[in-house]
Amino acid sequence: MRDDHDQPHRWYTTNLVGVPAPVLGGVAFQAHPVRLSIAGARASHGGLFSLLDRAGDAAEAREMFGHYMSLAFGLQPAEGCVAERRRWKVSYLKLLQGWGMDANGAAGAVLKGWVESRFGLVPSFHKAPLQRFPSPAWIGYLEEKAASRWHNNSIWQQLDLLYEFCQWMLARFALLPEAVGPHVRLWRGSTRVEEQLVRGTLRERHCVVRLNNLVSFARSREEAECFGDWVFETQVPLAKLLFVPGLVKASLLQGEAEVIAIGGDHVVEARYAL
Repeated sequence: MRDDHDQPHRWYTTNLVGVPAPVLGGVAFQAHPVRLSIAGARASHGGLFSLLDRAGDAAEAREMFGHYMSLAFGLQPAEGCVAERRRWKVSYLKLLQGWGMDANGAAGAVLKGWVESRFGLVPSFHKAPLQRFPSPAWIGYLEEKAASRWHNNSIWQQLDLLYEFCQWMLARFALLPEAVGPHVRLWRGSTRVEEQLVRGTLRERHCVVRLNNLVSFARSREEAECFGDWVFETQVPLAKLLFVPGLVKASLLQGEAEVIAIGGDHVVEARYAL
């Protein structure tokens, strides 16, 4: 039996979404989700959302969002300016690309750190289980999360807007036509099943697992089977989604049809991958 005092899920922090982190990371929120909004994000960029309200379709909204982010955060270097072209400017797009290549890399650490700050959920894994503090795993995560290379361009504010835009798009357009009510059925492959179990057993199939504070899901069981020996099927609240295929104009994570969501405890149906 694990000592819960060594588990990071007990180390909640304050958050900016108005729902206590222990509730947000629990199965009660999964069963009865409510809409979430990051304090100040929409108010600080009211012009963007006023513009979006005039969009006729998802394609036009994507174009508006991409153009606004480029102007607001200087994501496109000035033409003819060699120094500007050479300067590294981190963007939400680069973070998403980094996540797609390796969720346990530096970009993944920054994204998990953003979830800590905005939703109050502490990660449980980054290259290795994050348990008792201090430990080499924790120090490595903290170093990558705070690296100056990824914090030179208001990156958390960019991610705030990405989350708010995702929630706006899900409410306005059918980006996930399979969604039913406030949930969408998704799948996740896993090779670390035993250490993720909270209640129930794999033999029972119906159990509760503790996922990292930010996780990727697949939109079909067949896609999830490529990523683990076991496949979790679960109902994910739309309010926890940060990124879905077709959200932005760039072709990010389209090959995997990957959905990125805020994690926590989930009731799942566990099946062995075929």
